[in-house]
Amino acid sequence: MTAMDPGAAISLKATGRSKRRLRLNRLAELLAILAAAVAIAALGILVWSVFSRGVHAISWNFFTKGPATFGESGGGIAPALAGTAMLVAIATLFALPMGVLTAIYVSEFAPRRVGEQIRLWLDVLNGFPSIVIGIFVYALCIKVALPVIGIGHHQSAWAGGFALSIIMLPLVARATMEVLSLVPNQLREASYALGVSKWRTVLSVVLPTALGGILTGTTLAIARAAGETAPLLFTCAIAGTLVDWNPAHSVLSIPLVIFEYSESPDANLNAQAWAAAFVLIAFVLVSSLTARYLFERSRRKLAGGR
Repeated sequence: MTAMDPGAAISLKATGRSKRRLRLNRLAELLAILAAAVAIAALGILVWSVFSRGVHAISWNFFTKGPATFGESGGGIAPALAGTAMLVAIATLFALPMGVLTAIYVSEFAPRRVGEQIRLWLDVLNGFPSIVIGIFVYALCIKVALPVIGIGHHQSAWAGGFALSIIMLPLVARATMEVLSLVPNQLREASYALGVSKWRTVLSVVLPTALGGILTGTTLAIARAAGETAPLLFTCAIAGTLVDWNPAHSVLSIPLVIFEYSESPDANLNAQAWAAAFVLIAFVLVSSLTARYLFERSRRKLAGGR
């Protein structure tokens, strides 16, 4: 065996194989940048197209007045804004506690195999067609449950909110599971060392620490539910033209207004459909960006506590 000469120069020049790897790496990086640019450009074109077609219909009256009659100019989507707010509030009322409790059970109490099965079925529910959820809620609530409690065989905000809550549930639960997994175990162990029971530890230590992530998941779920149309076609589509805050009545919503106005022969209603679409897109974008910011802030906070 010959010893290496310490004075020998080591060449750092790339060989043929190294040059090929570098070229492939740069090609892959270029393709990734191109794909990202195409995605951002598609989003920009979509937003600008909707905005340019509906901007002239946006005014103060658009947000404060009800629909105009056929052939008249003006009018607004105030009943749809109020209906969407009520539907989302009802859906959040159902989905938030159920999603958080499900996530707590899976993350803190459930055996590993049970937790894996629950995660699987939550993912399946998240990918379920929303129109199937609408048909299910129509058959369950409008035909069976609501008449029993005295609401009757008709569409209502309760039924629409319940349908949207099924869509929100897996999003809230999975987001809460992710943020609970980021809570440092040292916090739990310190609580156990003081003699605190497990459920009290979860309630007083784990949940307050993960609150930012829970709000993030809820915000994303609200943004998803606010844009759903198919479940509302079966549960909350036959409504009047006035602002109605009674959840036992069927109410208007922004997605349904877009659906109905876009098929109208009235040019004024077509413009309002584009304007309502832009309002909905703006709400989803703002909600998603806010949720992203809150999630990153919560993750940095939890990572700093490890």
